[in-house]
Amino acid sequence: MKPWLRHLPPVLGVALLAGAIWVVQNEFRNLKLADIKAALAAIPATQLWVALGWTLLAYALLTIYDRLGTIYAGRAVSYGRAAFASFCAYTLAHNLGFAAVSGAAVRYRLYAHWGLTPLQIGKVVAFCSLTFLLGGLVLGGVVLLVEPQVLPVLGSRLPRWVMHGIAAALLATATAYIVLSGVIGRIRVFGHDVELPSWRMAIAQTMLATVDVAVTAAIFHALLPPAEGLTFIAFLGIYLASYTAGLAANLPGGIGVFDTAMLLGLSPFLEPPVIVGAVVVFRLYYYIVPLFLAGGLFAGNEVLLRGRGVMAGTAKLRGVQTIGRWSQPDFAVAAAVGAVALCGALLLALGAIDALGDYAWITPDWHLPAWLAPAWLAAVFNPAGSFVPSLIGAALVVLSIALTRRVTLAWGLTIALLLAGAAVTAARGAHLWIPALLLAAAALLAPFRRLFYRHARLLSGKLDASRATAPLLLVGSVLLLATYEPRLVLLAHESWWQLVLSPALPNVVRISVALSVLVGLIAIWGLVRPGRVIAHAWDGDGRERYRALGATPPARADGLIWGEAGRAAIPFRRVGRVVLGFGDPAGAVADRVSAIWRLRDLATQEGMTPAIWRAGPTLLAVYADIGLAALPLDDAGLPRADAEDAPAPHATSFLACAAERDLPDLLPLLPELAAQNAGPRAEPPA
Repeated sequence: MKPWLRHLPPVLGVALLAGAIWVVQNEFRNLKLADIKAALAAIPATQLWVALGWTLLAYALLTIYDRLGTIYAGRAVSYGRAAFASFCAYTLAHNLGFAAVSGAAVRYRLYAHWGLTPLQIGKVVAFCSLTFLLGGLVLGGVVLLVEPQVLPVLGSRLPRWVMHGIAAALLATATAYIVLSGVIGRIRVFGHDVELPSWRMAIAQTMLATVDVAVTAAIFHALLPPAEGLTFIAFLGIYLASYTAGLAANLPGGIGVFDTAMLLGLSPFLEPPVIVGAVVVFRLYYYIVPLFLAGGLFAGNEVLLRGRGVMAGTAKLRGVQTIGRWSQPDFAVAAAVGAVALCGALLLALGAIDALGDYAWITPDWHLPAWLAPAWLAAVFNPAGSFVPSLIGAALVVLSIALTRRVTLAWGLTIALLLAGAAVTAARGAHLWIPALLLAAAALLAPFRRLFYRHARLLSGKLDASRATAPLLLVGSVLLLATYEPRLVLLAHESWWQLVLSPALPNVVRISVALSVLVGLIAIWGLVRPGRVIAHAWDGDGRERYRALGATPPARADGLIWGEAGRAAIPFRRVGRVVLGFGDPAGAVADRVSAIWRLRDLATQEGMTPAIWRAGPTLLAVYADIGLAALPLDDAGLPRADAEDAPAPHATSFLACAAERDLPDLLPLLPELAAQNAGPRAEPPA
């Protein structure tokens, strides 16, 4: 079942999003944007200020997570540094999700510069993740005990005693965590050894998380008018259920799923336009504004570090030599991906933005001067309305995923679609800020062509039937949409998803449009997804080819991964749930980075995680780019005695892995690997 289970998260996300669309269509088909506009205008200024205050308090509480986490890890940093790391990590993780910069990657970068070892950073990451879970357990248990009937769908269908039983289990789990922290201090969860904090720290951790989750819910609650029966405890149950559904969907910010769950849960108490208006402001306060602040702060920190010479040339972090400017590539890609995804979402929502056009604080209505918007441009693109831009937006969301895989074709297509989207939206005459953002995103992405070096599957081999399927499907979906042009032109001011939900069109047209768009997006992914990685057998031929690159073959390996150009390779071995590479790739310098990424892709294909044993200092930048932290090793390939608690002096060999997840399982195996591969390891030729 393992190959199938690794597809479960994305399948679950798609299923929840499809369910959200179905709920919106069936339960809220009479929802009008004019009513939402009125609901937004009706929110009193005092409620907006109260919600802003709760937002500031919520992010202040999140900073304490990291402060306690560094104390638990045994290497406390100042509150200012912990607050900076917490704000950047949580904000970027909330908005961009796993497709861009994760909270763990941000913490690794910042805390490593401040002197923490990979083991200590892994403890901070694990501590912060567990803390939030504890808050959900406690508040979820309280809600199910007091008002279990408020939960969407389940609350009215399950017997009260079942809900009380679930509540008791949730509260018992949180209590057991505190008790175990004081009694045994270490547990094994899902195959991982977890070192527990002291019982005092566990109590503080649980109380902090409980207050934090309640305060975050209070942001949304403050934006709602009073409603009979909607107590804060009842609202808290709806919020927790909606937030959990958003997390399960694996979508950035739980977009679509969280919002629909809130609509469904609050509909017995409030009118849908009021709920949607509160959702808009909540996302503005808790997601969008903090995202721009955190992105600017994080980017400024990177520039400041390079300006001080910390990242220029060959720098020393904690006494460990690393490649110069190691943080620039992954942050550049993350920033570009975030900008592209944001532009895609913007174009998808263009029809709704048009309806809110008189709200200058949401949609500033600037116009292009006549010399920038000639009549012929408007004549060509005006018929596109919002329909074509929304299609471009959906394609940009798919391409943003391919950009994280460093695919060259995705880079080119993304820039082309951003420019096309800018032309179409500029010709419409309103909202000058929209084409300006699209052009800014294209300008941000364009200089980083060298960071997108992987061939798409379509271009990585001969054009056979399987590779020709994607372009044929794309052409077919476009032609099918074109056949409905006479019907759709009357509703061109609406986005494609609004047409799918519109009762003004026949069901056959709505279903055809939905299927055409879905097939087109699948075809775009088929065009730009990277080619499947196939490992070369570790036989006599494989060993000799690797030796010909100037490297010493390991005593035992399961296969050999070659770079995109076939000029650099890295041997690997499957160790538990880890695909463990032996040393840096050997061969041509220009092909080493792609070999590392292909090792990572092989691990992903098999539902495993990558790691590198005896990595040298020159490629630590790339290992950090794929989410790995470097643990200093001694000459025998074993962890240095001072690696846990102190900086490693001039280390030249590292274990690169996801420290918070795989390090406890890899450490016991290193003596065996060191014995099998005794002797100094040759550095790959420059």
